[in-house]
Amino acid sequence: MAVSTPARLTSVHSFHSTSRAATLIASRRNQQVFFAALAATGAVGLSYSILSTDKMTMAHCDAVSDDKKRKSQGPITDRDPMRLRMEAFIKDLQNRIVTEIQQLDGRGEFVRTAWERKEGGEGITCVLSDGKVFEKAGVGISIVYGQLPKAAVEQMRHDRGKNIEADGPVPFFAAGISLVMHPHNPNAPTVHMNYRYFEIENPDGSPKLSWFGGGADLTPSYLFEEDAVHFHQTLKDGCDKFDPSYYKDFKQWCDKYFFIKHRGEARGIGGIFFDDLGDKPEETFAFIKEMGNRFLTSYVPIMEKRKSMRYTDDMKEWQQLRRGRYVEFNLVQDRGTKFGLSTPGARIEAILMTLPLTARWEYMHEPALKSREAELMDVLKTPKDWIPLV
Repeated sequence: MAVSTPARLTSVHSFHSTSRAATLIASRRNQQVFFAALAATGAVGLSYSILSTDKMTMAHCDAVSDDKKRKSQGPITDRDPMRLRMEAFIKDLQNRIVTEIQQLDGRGEFVRTAWERKEGGEGITCVLSDGKVFEKAGVGISIVYGQLPKAAVEQMRHDRGKNIEADGPVPFFAAGISLVMHPHNPNAPTVHMNYRYFEIENPDGSPKLSWFGGGADLTPSYLFEEDAVHFHQTLKDGCDKFDPSYYKDFKQWCDKYFFIKHRGEARGIGGIFFDDLGDKPEETFAFIKEMGNRFLTSYVPIMEKRKSMRYTDDMKEWQQLRRGRYVEFNLVQDRGTKFGLSTPGARIEAILMTLPLTARWEYMHEPALKSREAELMDVLKTPKDWIPLV
């Protein structure tokens, strides 16, 4: 391979897209408001710093004062509203992930940035850059209270089949955790995870409608089948505790969403991806916790095996080319990132945190026949079932 300098990409945190609602916006103000509304759910690629901008003029949600009062009284329990339980879970999960990933890295430290919204809500962004193991790693949470504009309500009725009985703005709550990790070693895979909760409120702050979404996926530069099996098996074991159809359905959804259309190849080797789970809130919340808690189990053992493996300059260059594909997907195809970049007042640095620190493009590059690089491309062009879909 010819040697060239990788392109350096500066970025901060973004929640990945699962939204089918890019057409929701009827005006600039409604666009900003709705973008903020779906941000914490991961429904639109968004920086949570955009949520605290002064340009966001969102009415208070009636639940804000009640929730503040409840949190001041002591630890959240299973008797509390779902929104408080989800908030408590993602804060705890973020702390556990940051602690273990920082220990795994051995040198880098996460820089923690916190923000609050006067309308209600808060967020915490944790970013590690240029560590010993990780080129870049980010773990962020967002909790948001606000009002969905009428245009958003109408589109949710149309696109998502949500029975929202209101003619004007309605109060909402959204909370989510999202992460992305890009290792230095090309033998070690990039990983992404996002879990989120969205709630439409009654006028008194009690929940009217609610649903969950999320997923996790793995993006290797070099294929180790045992790693793919371990990652998928860990996810499947969690899914099977709740519904034997979950893993198959969510794996196929993931393969479809993360397929780079203009390249005719997948971004990585998949995982699970889902949205709009809300028929059984208590059971679904238990599922969300199960899958969130499985992140470290699914990823850290892989990193322990791969982080110190020897690699060549050619392998590093191939990793940079695969990082280029990661960038292409996020900027060209990911619905949330595209929506965020076109939103007035958006903080671009924050929207682009899922991008790697470095990436590379070569004109007409093709891997050598029967090489390890070609082996990966075969799998990316035809997504594989790593474990039996039963």
